[in-house]
Amino acid sequence: MKNVTARQHNPFGFDAPCEPFVPGYGDANAHFHVIGDHPGVHGGETSGIPFTDNAAGERLQRALVEAGLLAEAGTPPTVEKTYLSYLYMCGGEPPTESDYDDLEPLFDTELRAITAHVLLPVGERATRHVFANTTSEPTESIDMDARHATEVVGSGWLVYPIKEPAEWTADEEDALVDALTALLETDYRREADLGRFMPGEDPYLVR
Repeated sequence: MKNVTARQHNPFGFDAPCEPFVPGYGDANAHFHVIGDHPGVHGGETSGIPFTDNAAGERLQRALVEAGLLAEAGTPPTVEKTYLSYLYMCGGEPPTESDYDDLEPLFDTELRAITAHVLLPVGERATRHVFANTTSEPTESIDMDARHATEVVGSGWLVYPIKEPAEWTADEEDALVDALTALLETDYRREADLGRFMPGEDPYLVR
């Protein structure tokens, strides 16, 4: 099933209970879903676009361009089969635990609407949420240095955790680019072809 919309900014028309807020941006039928924490960490309060107006977000954009997940960095970036969003989309004061809880259903709706094949959580909090909801990985203590740019097989998703871009060494940036470049050369899609059980020769791909 595909989402029928060409709109890239806030394609699902979310209306967050806050102002300003930074909704998702990108291809509503994306293969790759990049998941940040909140605008105060990864940027976008001014532009309304995730991972912009902020050194950490812009560094991540450049790495995604080099790896082939974005066509061009910018405000907004030029996307190719990629969607960018935040665990907590509200700007302003740093969110509390209850703030995250309040917006969690909104994010989870977006996650499952996109149904990307590959999830790329950025930072420990986003990684913890993705691990808890899409994998069987433990979440009590996540070593982002060790997990950075490594593959985790989840329940219907591949997950590639990303360490906070503001903390990357040059080697860690290269490791992310190399891992994603290699991923694009594989059949990373989390689909099964049930066409063999149906009449005709056309494939019938399901998640």
